[in-house]
Order: sequence, then structure tokens, then C-alpha cells
Amino acid sequence: MRWKKTLQLIDVHCEGEIGKVITSGVIDIPGATMLDKMNYINEVDDSLRRLVTLEPRGCLQMSVNLLLPPTVPGAHAGFIVLQADKAHPMSGSNCICVVTALLETGMVAMQEPETTLVLDTPAGLVTAVANCADGRCLSVSLDMVPAFAEHLAREFEIPGFGVIQADIAFGGVYYALIDVDQLNLRIEPDNARALAGYGVEFRHYINQQVQVQHPLLPQINEIAYVMFRQREEGNLWRTCTTLPPGRVDRSPCGTGSSANLSVLDARGELALGDQLTSRSIINGEFKVELRGRTQVGDKMAVLPRVTGRAWIYGFQQIGVDPHDPLSAGFMLSDTWGPALS
Repeated sequence: MRWKKTLQLIDVHCEGEIGKVITSGVIDIPGATMLDKMNYINEVDDSLRRLVTLEPRGCLQMSVNLLLPPTVPGAHAGFIVLQADKAHPMSGSNCICVVTALLETGMVAMQEPETTLVLDTPAGLVTAVANCADGRCLSVSLDMVPAFAEHLAREFEIPGFGVIQADIAFGGVYYALIDVDQLNLRIEPDNARALAGYGVEFRHYINQQVQVQHPLLPQINEIAYVMFRQREEGNLWRTCTTLPPGRVDRSPCGTGSSANLSVLDARGELALGDQLTSRSIINGEFKVELRGRTQVGDKMAVLPRVTGRAWIYGFQQIGVDPHDPLSAGFMLSDTWGPALS
């Protein structure tokens, strides 16, 4: 047997959301910064993303994190999130998966009771503090990139549906945050298919009606996801992020929860040190703390700290036979929907 490419991956999930980690087989990606490398994948050569995320080697309900050497002095590692539609700049659940993989496999030395890592992402540096005992990560706290609200309660016209209100905010990527009661639905497992469909449809029309651009990272310039939310009591929020081409995040979503934190702060509902609980559609939880405020360009921003858990559940080696006609991967509309397939 002769493979023209061989990759080693660690199987990890964060509160049910799969975030595999590529640990070898890729030396580097062209680009001076992690954002440049992400853009290279999206704009020049996405063969690696397709290889690991599409069938027959991948599936829709997962992400794959590409570990890379950091481009910034002092960072321990860099990573890029590879998903079904494209490479993305940041994800809280995927970051927790990456930290857990780095520490529990010894790629970065674990210190008990706490280990601090700095990760280089296309959205900026992320500091992670892992709570460690007996050789495993009990939880990981992420000092996320600054998050800020762009529009509050903006109205959007959705053909065939009507007018919905959404908050537009950045939490590592841009989100449209929508109170789910506008759909006469609740965030619960039986409604996952309906929520996923609405989320993808709404994202399409919202991107047509609003322009966003990060003040310091101009290439981050679109609504990446729609997050539905419902306030259950006090600072407990049920959250459901929807991802192209039509699925829901199994985790409570770290970047989306950071965006939600920025919206609540913009409305004057929070004080420094306040903490939200984000609860997913399958009852996994993240703690989201307002640890500070800052300025991003001309925007007031919050400094979120997101805490969650991940588990390693396997190890994988995949390869590409030079004679394999499906080495580029494929999609079928029964799973991937017509938009991507």
C-alpha cells in the first residue's frame, strides 16, 4: 500500500460537539499570519479541508482543527477550524478540544493544578487556562478575543416568513442572535431540524441586508452563523447555533455565547465579574464571565471568559490512495443539502 498523504488525528468532543485535531501530516500552510493561512485555505487551496471534512472520510456533524506552528512569539500553537463550508477563524468548543488534545497527549507539558496556554488563531490570540488533575483536563477556561455588539434589535425581512429582529455581534466570528420565541419554537432536540433550516435560511437573507466588517481584521466581513437563544431564568440562556448547510451545534457555542455577552452588556444588563450560563440543545453547559471591557477600533467591547469541558475518545490515521477517485471528497444532498452539494 502506498499513500500520497497520511494524517494523524485525535478524536475529541466538547460537550457533544466533535472537534477532531490534526496532529501530523501537515507541515505548514502558506501565509505570514494565521489569518493569512486561513484565507489561503479558503481562497487558494481547500483540498485539505475537503479531505478531512467531506465524505467518505468526514461527515457534516463535526469540525476538524488543523494544528500549526504559531506565527506570533509566545504562543504555544496555532490552529484553524475546518468545517463543511470553509475554514473559520475561531470556535470556543474547538479551542477547548485543541487544548485538551495538546495537554492530555503531552504535546504541551501539563502542570497541575493549572496549565496556561496561548493559542494563535485567525481571530487573534486566545489564552487558555486548563484545570488539571491526574493527567487530564477537568475543564478549560478561554480568555476569548474581544466581543462587541454591532446592531441591537435590527429588523430583517425574511421572504416567506416576515420580519424578525436580530442582534448582530462579533464573538470571534459574526453572529445574528435571534430570540427563538419569534419562531414559536423552543430549543429542544425535537426541533433541531426545524431550527437548523431556519438558521441557514435566515443567515442567507441577513447577509444580504447588513454589512459587517471587523475594524481590525477587515477580511472578517460576513455573518458566519445564526444563534437562536431563549432566556430560561436570570442569566441562564438556552443557546442553539446553526451551521451551514443545516445543522445545529451540539455544544453551547463559545463564540456565540461571547457575542451574546456583548449584547447583554451593550444593553446595560451586566457588571464586571457577572457570569452567564449557556446551555446547549442537549444540556451541555459553558460558563461565560465578563472579565473586562476594552476598545476595538471605534467599538466598545467586552472581554469574555468561557469555561467548558472536552473528552478524547479515540485516535485516527487517514490516508489518500493515489488511485482513489474520491480523494477530493463528495457531498450528497440527503445529508449536506442542495446549497453545498
